Amino acid sequence: ATAAASGTAATDRFRQSGKLSHVEASQERVSLLAGRLIKAANDIVLEEKVTYDEFNALKAWLIKVGEDGEWPLFLDVWLEHSVEEVATSHRKGNKGSIEGPYYVPDAPEQKSPATIEMRLDEKGTPLLFQGQVRSTDGTPLPNARIELWHADEEGFYSQFAPGIPQGDLRGSFIADEQGDSRITTIQPAPYQIPPDGACGQLIAAAGWHAWRPAHLHLKVSAPGH
Repeated sequence: ATAAASGTAATDRFRQSGKLSHVEASQERVSLLAGRLIKAANDIVLEEKVTYDEFNALKAWLIKVGEDGEWPLFLDVWLEHSVEEVATSHRKGNKGSIEGPYYVPDAPEQKSPATIEMRLDEKGTPLLFQGQVRSTDGTPLPNARIELWHADEEGFYSQFAPGIPQGDLRGSFIADEQGDSRITTIQPAPYQIPPDGACGQLIAAAGWHAWRPAHLHLKVSAPGH
């Protein structure tokens, strides 16, 4: 899976998500946010004495981010966690995290205990994910829904890499009357942010690492929650 192919899939998925709807914002709000962003960029130029060669390298890199379709990846990796913190600062219970670019709604639904949809020859170490969904006061939440998705043993996600069935390692699971669930899947692999695209280029140039630890993605909901 190339950065361009993954970026195109993520961009298309974002366009289909309905999140492109028009946001009502006053001129004052737009001026404030845009002005602060532009000022912050100019402050960096002045304070760090950015040269024309560096400026032109930035311009070329921003163009490449667009050509590779990696704006969703760039924003998810380096900015959205702060937006999520603002959005959920008033909530109690488990802290929210970003959804990421690989979520797909309406995954096949099963009642727990269940096995996630996977290929007959799916490679990987079997993994049992189990737990209980409770309200912030400790009350079990019956029939809670656990949406689960993750990468395969090679670090690829279905619908974002070629040759993987659409529903592979994706599912929506309904907990029992005590909020308990048991989901059998396989252990996902750690993977790198695509190294051949603009984001990978930035990571290499900065001497950062591109790895994400092995992880499961979860969206949990329940009636009234």
